[in-house]
Amino acid sequence: MTTESKKPNEPLVTHIYTADPSAHVFNGRIYVYPSHDLEHAGETNDNGDQYAMEDYHVLSMDAPGAPVTDHGQALHLNDIPWASAQLWAPDAASKDGKYYLFFPARDHDGIFRIGVAVSTAPEGPFQPEASYMEGSFSIDPAVYVDDSGLAYMFFGGLWGGQLEKWQEGSFNPEGEGPAPDQAAIGPRAALLSSDMRSFQHEPKEIVILDETGQPLRAGDEERRYFEGPWIHKHEDLYYLSYSTGTTHKLVYAVSGDLYGPYTYQGVILEPVIGWTTHHSIVKFQDKWYLFYHDSSLSGGVNHLRCVKYTELTYNEDGTIVTIKPY
Repeated sequence: MTTESKKPNEPLVTHIYTADPSAHVFNGRIYVYPSHDLEHAGETNDNGDQYAMEDYHVLSMDAPGAPVTDHGQALHLNDIPWASAQLWAPDAASKDGKYYLFFPARDHDGIFRIGVAVSTAPEGPFQPEASYMEGSFSIDPAVYVDDSGLAYMFFGGLWGGQLEKWQEGSFNPEGEGPAPDQAAIGPRAALLSSDMRSFQHEPKEIVILDETGQPLRAGDEERRYFEGPWIHKHEDLYYLSYSTGTTHKLVYAVSGDLYGPYTYQGVILEPVIGWTTHHSIVKFQDKWYLFYHDSSLSGGVNHLRCVKYTELTYNEDGTIVTIKPY
């Protein structure tokens, strides 16, 4: 179905609840890969059980502000042999005429893994692989494809995303994060194989530094990494943007090296209605856009969100102008 044109900071669609938008330009058109929030009466907790998503829809539009098309269900939990629950924030990438949807879900042991599904069209439907990506864990995959065509996945999220449970290299269900005065946990990154279905090496932890060159501390909740990584390149710098989680901001750090270390720079988006904040950044016809979500459509229900967009601008020194969502 196709909806009317949408202005900046308005929900892209209102007939379903959407969140965690991953925006890309494929074939001259903007495609948005969000998660699909569902209404339910289940428990709400820090483990994220309220985010009980079961499928994905793909949205697209000719340009920001143009009518939005919902292409319908692109992938459902029931079609994924290895997955048991919670299709959380996805991402997509294109290579050699195929489109790849990367997504997290709990396996049958309740451990978050990352899967991949393939289509010949950007809107899907997507056919999932029989098993998750070997060596994958946690949530929030974000794939950056460089100018040479190499693809890198950044991923990871704390608390319900289980990232702190992997600090020793294997899953520890009792694992906890570092003490407030210790270095914060960073996202992970790995080069993908040429067929986009596996890691070329063990995922590396990405370090985020403060202005003095020291790693951000776990207690620095205004700046430390929580979830939702995204990579884009502007001029000659890589921008790693992410959610601070508990302080509800989208912030960013920069580096001349894709694997970092990155140096913290500032806030992209101030807190929105709802607990979570999650985003993507895409360039379209020489302008940059931030796609994000809030809970305004549901009147503030944390697990019933809506995807929006707004223009993103840079200062002359390459820093990003902080966006006020309202």
